[in-house]
Amino acid sequence: MKIIYLHQYFKKPMENGGTRSYDLSTSFVRRGYEVEVITTTSEISGFDGKKWRVEEVDGVTVNYLYLPYDNSFSSMKRIRVFLLFLWYSLVKLLMTKGDVVLATSTPLTIGIPALLKKMIQGTPYIFEVRDVWPEAVIAIGAIQNKLVQKILYSLEKLIYKSAVAIVPLSTDMRKSIVSRYPQFEQKTNVVIENIAEVNRFQGCTDKILLEGIVGFKPRFSILYAGTFGKVNGIHKIIELAEKTLKIDKELVFILVGSGAEKDMITKLAQDKNVLNKNVFLLKSISKSELPLWYNAVSMGASFVIDIRELWANSANKFFDTLAAGKPILINHEGWQAQAICSSNIGYILPFNITEKIAQSFVDYSLNSKLIAEQQRNALKLAEDKYSLQRATENYLTVFGNI
Repeated sequence: MKIIYLHQYFKKPMENGGTRSYDLSTSFVRRGYEVEVITTTSEISGFDGKKWRVEEVDGVTVNYLYLPYDNSFSSMKRIRVFLLFLWYSLVKLLMTKGDVVLATSTPLTIGIPALLKKMIQGTPYIFEVRDVWPEAVIAIGAIQNKLVQKILYSLEKLIYKSAVAIVPLSTDMRKSIVSRYPQFEQKTNVVIENIAEVNRFQGCTDKILLEGIVGFKPRFSILYAGTFGKVNGIHKIIELAEKTLKIDKELVFILVGSGAEKDMITKLAQDKNVLNKNVFLLKSISKSELPLWYNAVSMGASFVIDIRELWANSANKFFDTLAAGKPILINHEGWQAQAICSSNIGYILPFNITEKIAQSFVDYSLNSKLIAEQQRNALKLAEDKYSLQRATENYLTVFGNI
């Protein structure tokens, strides 16, 4: 079977960003499948005036379209990028032969080329839901025009209706889809969460020396490694840091990444007088470098702003933390909070951070016996439920039902 993998943001481990598509693609190849990817890149080298560049990546054929994108882009610029990829990927997709298309969002428009290929050439497609579009973007106020909202919901329904299977990345995403479209319940039977790539994180024995970064050896350290965007709620980490600094100066927060709100977060940390005291902001790193950092810290973190629709997220930060065998800190409810409670793998921070809450978190960080237990539990959950092997096997089940 040949799989055409349609993903606008395909990333290799040496690049900055999530590697779910890379991990699954290479895993499919190891299972005897042929995989061809259609994606974009911001690196212009190798194109020589052509629109597309083809590269073999660990057994996977990857078609790169030169189309720069950054989280700091304005909404209009992002829409332009989405529409350009929609058009060029459709042309490339129609020229590419395969047995099934695996189209992975975001954005929702990624489903349009797959839908048209099915209508024109009869090739079935699987639609992977990484974020529930347009529900989530409407909830954060990014799309307020009622007509546009109606059009997007109609598009979502059409994409779901024509897909042979819908693969949500969390049980909460599945609930959202089924609550609005109960007729698609059977199509969403297989939930495949993001991947805790245990081998990548446990296979790395080196680590960063935090003393060289923060200027002293911290007692307890929390790592946020990801996007500084509107939905990520990193200002809440600064709020927590401001309060914990008064209690324990050796508890530090290391924030790694880039995005539209990084300058704002930097200024906020300066204004709260925590920058380079217990908050340290660093540039983006590649996926392959992440294990070095997780090996060095005590805990990972994944935050969102206070909007219920965002609780369904399946952030790489959550799974990377578990794969590293570290407890996870989040600031929201939903399926991840349930996993933390049921498996004892971390700490759920209330959105309203009071001095009492800050003291409670410091007390938690001092409980070395509990932290050690949560480390073991995190790694076990990663291996048992969120491993690449399990995700691959679940996908092979979906392929087998086509």
